[in-house]
Amino acid sequence: MQTNEAFRGLRCTATDERYDATATGDSDAGAWLEAAYDYDAVEWGDGALDGAPRSMWRYADLLAFESPVTADEGGTPLVSAPTLAEEVGLAELSIKDESRNPTGTVLDRGLAPAVTAAREADADLVALATPGNAGQSAASYAGMAEIRSYAFVPSRAPFSNKAMVNVHGGEMRVAGGRYPDAETALHEQLKSEWYTLQEFDNPHRHDGIKTVAFEIAESLEWSTPDAVVLPAGTGEVVAGVAKGFRELREIGAIDEMPPIYAAQPSGCAPLVAAAERGAEETEPWESPDTIVGELEVPEPNGAAAALDAVAASGGEFVAVDDESSLESAVVAAQTAGMEVGPAGGVAVAAAGVLADEGAVGGDDHVVVLNTESGTKTADVLRSHLMGKGI
Repeated sequence: MQTNEAFRGLRCTATDERYDATATGDSDAGAWLEAAYDYDAVEWGDGALDGAPRSMWRYADLLAFESPVTADEGGTPLVSAPTLAEEVGLAELSIKDESRNPTGTVLDRGLAPAVTAAREADADLVALATPGNAGQSAASYAGMAEIRSYAFVPSRAPFSNKAMVNVHGGEMRVAGGRYPDAETALHEQLKSEWYTLQEFDNPHRHDGIKTVAFEIAESLEWSTPDAVVLPAGTGEVVAGVAKGFRELREIGAIDEMPPIYAAQPSGCAPLVAAAERGAEETEPWESPDTIVGELEVPEPNGAAAALDAVAASGGEFVAVDDESSLESAVVAAQTAGMEVGPAGGVAVAAAGVLADEGAVGGDDHVVVLNTESGTKTADVLRSHLMGKGI
């Protein structure tokens, strides 16, 4: 197995015990695993990245595998949105546009190394449950690695995700109901032995997503914005981006982490509720009800990691209603020239709430993350306009 020089194995986040690069699931102590590196071996100053690829693998020093399965994911733009900034009361607002990844989602950054781990483990079958986007992404990377893949999705997952799982050569089962029903179906119905691509069961997923933070900082000439606002569903995006900023601080590329604000739909906000209680874990959200399917996750697998990441950064959790989220996605699309999905709309709407509450100042530069392409749920965005008589 070929790993990069600075990679030091997967570490237990409770005990620091080390595991092989292809290990999955919890540690022996029952904690999640994450990739560990020798930060003293990494130096990105003095033109060290000159000539590096314009993809997430530009930062291969802080990624595990030397020869990844890749479709050149990452390298997405940080787009200035001055009209949107004015509307929400900020001096500067930028959108990190992950819709431009190969399958139109930030999750490509995590599935590329996760499938690479499966290839290195000589897996014959990879599988996961997903609200939608991760299934499409997993099928794409598994296809490139010539590994059979299975995605279990809820019936309410977007048709585009379901269709593209098959187009990429993956197999799919549709579970009636919501995301937890898909998770249950995976474990009850899939009888073959499989290598997991599930978030946090496969630690390379959030480790790959950390490259969002690397790109934001490099785009700002190795500085950080005043705040970063992220949509939160399973917790992997929040944990991954926070890990990225922590690692930049470890190698001396930045001085301090920015505060990270995590946004959820008010109809399914278990992380918001846990933060308000001061809890370290979530309680299951009993009646999830949001049009933002990617964030309709009533019991996030990465709850503890996300709660810890936001608290450590000095940020907070924010809940926004569906109407505001969809309107924000539409306005962002119309004024910033990009296809913002409903989950990205949740982050934009949250930036407005934070400005109104004074959590971010009028002179601050805020970066929000658009996690998916609006084309995946164009019917939802169009229905919002039709509801306004447009």
